[in-house]
Amino acid sequence: MLSPLPSDTGKVAPYYRPTGSEVEAFRHAYQCHLPLLLKGPTGCGKSRFVEAMAAEQGRELVTVACNDETSATDLLGRWIVRGGDTIWQDGPVTRAVRRGAVLYLDEIAEAREDVIVVLHPLSDHRRQLFLDRIDETIDAPPGFMLIVSYNPGYRRGVRELKPSTRQRFVSLRFDYPMEDAEAEILRAEASAPPAIAKKLVTFAQKIRKLEELGLSETVSTRQLVSAAVLIRNGLPPRLACNVAIVQPLTDDGDVARAIQDIADLVF
Repeated sequence: MLSPLPSDTGKVAPYYRPTGSEVEAFRHAYQCHLPLLLKGPTGCGKSRFVEAMAAEQGRELVTVACNDETSATDLLGRWIVRGGDTIWQDGPVTRAVRRGAVLYLDEIAEAREDVIVVLHPLSDHRRQLFLDRIDETIDAPPGFMLIVSYNPGYRRGVRELKPSTRQRFVSLRFDYPMEDAEAEILRAEASAPPAIAKKLVTFAQKIRKLEELGLSETVSTRQLVSAAVLIRNGLPPRLACNVAIVQPLTDDGDVARAIQDIADLVF
């Protein structure tokens, strides 16, 4: 199976190439009203997986990209002045719960601690959201699902999720696909010719094995798709690798040259 089934709305789900049993696990978690934690490196397909699964279930998807400035107020809502009146405006989390949407909080470990706290009653058996500013408790409808993601290898220490938070979720581990699967993704996502797809994957595999480069993040499937799109549009492969992969990976001139040398050998 190359992608999830169309949703009940008649819309075809976004392309997603399963690499294991993650689709089956999601379906059971959704049916059991359990929250889901996705962990894995940048650009390995977590967000696309969520898009595809939300579409399969026919649910609205509300996505929040968390950062170190993301507060509970940003997510829950705030009082605002409009036309001389003071009114309450729901934040994205509140809207998602009210509508029974799939709520996806990307890079949840980057958010402030108060965000984690307000999610606790939403991620356990209560499935409730407390809005203390307007004295309201919202019960999540059956179609609602909470999904969060983080990269456990990035910014270790204060940005790691606490066990008390992780253990509230059913967890799926994501990684970069195997070579054949990744080449298939490039052919489907970027209409890459088989020979180009194979070479891009070979290039990525070589980089991922070179730990001595000291990269904080290695080449992602997302970057390979970008390079494949540029090549399909007529950009020379070596230059496409430079602008879509080498330069985004590092600002160190020596490391960049080492990565580019590998690209030049592959292409």
